[in-house]
Amino acid sequence: MPSFDEVLKEAGEFGRFQKRVFFLLSQTGITFSSLFASVVFLGRAPGSFWCRIPGAAELSERCGWTLEEERNFTVLPLHLGNESVTGECERLDVTWDTSVSCTSPLARLGNHSTGSLPLAPCHDGWVYEQPRSSIVSEYDLVCGNAWMLDLSQAILNLGFLAGAFILGYAADRYGRILIYLLSCLGVGICGIIVAFSPNFTVFLIFRFLQGVFGKGTWMTCYVIVTEIVGSDQRMVGIVIQIFFTLGIIILPGIAYLIPSWQGIQLAISLPNFLFLLYYWVVPESPRWLLTRKKGEKALKIMRNIAKHNGKFLSPHYSEITISNEEVSNPSFLDLVRTPQMRRNTLILMYAWFTSALIYQGLVMRLGIIGGNLYLDFFISGAVELPSAFLIIVTMDRIGRRLPFAMGNIVASIACLITAFLPEDISWLKTTVATLGRLSITVAFEVVYLVNSELYPTTLRNFGVSLCSSLCDLGGIIAPFLLFRLAAIWLELPLVIFSILAAVCGLLVLLLPETKGISLPETVEDVEQLPSHFGKCGKRRKHRDTNSYI
Repeated sequence: MPSFDEVLKEAGEFGRFQKRVFFLLSQTGITFSSLFASVVFLGRAPGSFWCRIPGAAELSERCGWTLEEERNFTVLPLHLGNESVTGECERLDVTWDTSVSCTSPLARLGNHSTGSLPLAPCHDGWVYEQPRSSIVSEYDLVCGNAWMLDLSQAILNLGFLAGAFILGYAADRYGRILIYLLSCLGVGICGIIVAFSPNFTVFLIFRFLQGVFGKGTWMTCYVIVTEIVGSDQRMVGIVIQIFFTLGIIILPGIAYLIPSWQGIQLAISLPNFLFLLYYWVVPESPRWLLTRKKGEKALKIMRNIAKHNGKFLSPHYSEITISNEEVSNPSFLDLVRTPQMRRNTLILMYAWFTSALIYQGLVMRLGIIGGNLYLDFFISGAVELPSAFLIIVTMDRIGRRLPFAMGNIVASIACLITAFLPEDISWLKTTVATLGRLSITVAFEVVYLVNSELYPTTLRNFGVSLCSSLCDLGGIIAPFLLFRLAAIWLELPLVIFSILAAVCGLLVLLLPETKGISLPETVEDVEQLPSHFGKCGKRRKHRDTNSYI
């Protein structure tokens, strides 16, 4: 009785059918990365703003002032009298008399008297030159409320974290494509609600939910792609990362063309509804169906794959072997119950955490040279493109572990060198730091592929989701770690990043090499990975199997 991998080889490991599914699901990377980085443009600085002064708005309306004239008449003169007052986060305690002259409203107050007036906080809100251009001006996230902008991104990362657990579990229990479609629907609906949130509390709630569903779309599409191709074609798991980078590159163009934050939010959310059309063109993962003892459905899908690939399954392919491993609801204990699974899980969790922490830390520390937000953001995304091509060129030749380890080690060395380079050669510091970012991006992309290859089919989606949840934790910690350590010594974060990356580079060498092997179907397969597979990916031993007719 043929195994699934034998049937897949007969039907075509990466034929026209798989290429179509791969291209369609890869679009999810564009929308997910846009959601991930959207806060840069949703929360961009609203331009000039100042405290709303009681009576000033009424006076401005009566006198027909523009916003600039209102500021010149009511804020700047007071600043001249008290230079410590900028007018942004505090104001002089003055109530405007709407009966004063429109041409000289401060005639009754001289500069000497304004300097002695008491200060007052901005109880009456703010006036913005560019109102409703970002969530900052929409919800007054300035001055004492500025930390709430960081909170909005932390809430999104918490949503990613929750989605990794909840939807990763659901995809292993109820199916990949079902959870993918429900997640796409959830991202779209929550995105619309976020765009029209009446207050910041509602904004945070549905941004959290959008993060939950967003993580569901990204993780399930990735698993589906890796499960329908042959072992020699799983590099598509790296290629799909290019679409994530494309989303980073496209996002500034969207933000440049759409001036309001609501428009940007809708532009990155509405495309998820188009993914619901995949119901008719993307099938359930046949590997998952076999683990749920649905061999007939799996075989039907395999025949359809063969037909679209211009091939024909042999008549004796009337049944496919499936493992007799008990199918149960996955839990964390399943990932650490056996020695090899436990080692893989702990190392991968650390690798996810380290990659995310260093990646986001380097982005924030290195910053973007120049003052054009749109161009700078575009360049920051373009820097990541070479990493995917570098992986594609090397991984099928030298395997997974060496590029994985070297990405971390080179990033470690680059961070350490950057920390001790003198400031007067800033071009060299920038170049070495960019090398560090490129290297950690390589490690970041490899961990996606290796993670999916080191778990059995029954636990793959849950294992990838659980381990990658440490990525979200690293993303939450990164800004706090960076800025707090930088307050002690500006380059101290780079030293910490260097240590973390070096440890990770050594640990990943303990993982099994997965180049050219078949995806493990059971925990027993994983436990025997070091000696269970030959160099060409053929199993040396046979395990007990059942068949589903």
